[in-house]
Amino acid sequence: MDYSVGTTGRTVVLRLHDGEAVYPAIESVAKKENITSAVVWIIGGVKNGNVVVGPKDASAIPLETLQERFSDEREIVGVGTLFLNGEGRPALHLHAGIGKGTSPIVGCPRKGVDCWLVGEVIMLELVNVTAQRVKQGKYDLEFLEIR
Repeated sequence: MDYSVGTTGRTVVLRLHDGEAVYPAIESVAKKENITSAVVWIIGGVKNGNVVVGPKDASAIPLETLQERFSDEREIVGVGTLFLNGEGRPALHLHAGIGKGTSPIVGCPRKGVDCWLVGEVIMLELVNVTAQRVKQGKYDLEFLEIR
C-alpha cells in the first residue's frame, strides 16, 4: 500500500444541464479551476450511457471490458476521484449506481454518459496530495501512483 496525506481545499458545486456530457463537464471545471486532486460526488439523472461493468475475462490480457449501454433516462448516484493523468490533465474515475425501475447497473460510466434534467456534482479539492494517474503495465489502465 502507498498513501499520501493532505488537506481539503475548495468545494465546487456544479449543476449540469440536460444533454451535457458528464465527464468532460467535470474535468473541464477542474482544469479551469486548477484542481489537480479531488473527491467527486454526483446525483441526478442521466441518459445515453455506456458503462463499464467489469472485464469479459479477468485472465485475458489485454483486458476487454464488458459494457452496458442505454439510451433512455435513468437515475444516478456515484462517487469518484479526480487526479492528473500522465498528460497533466484532470482525469475523473467515477463508479456509480445507475438505474430505472428494477434494472440497475453498477459500474464506471467512463465510456460516456449525458445529464438528463438534473445533474448535481460536488467536487471537494484535495490539497498537498502527491498522487497522479499513470498508465502502467499490461492492463492499459491508468493506476493511481502515490509519489
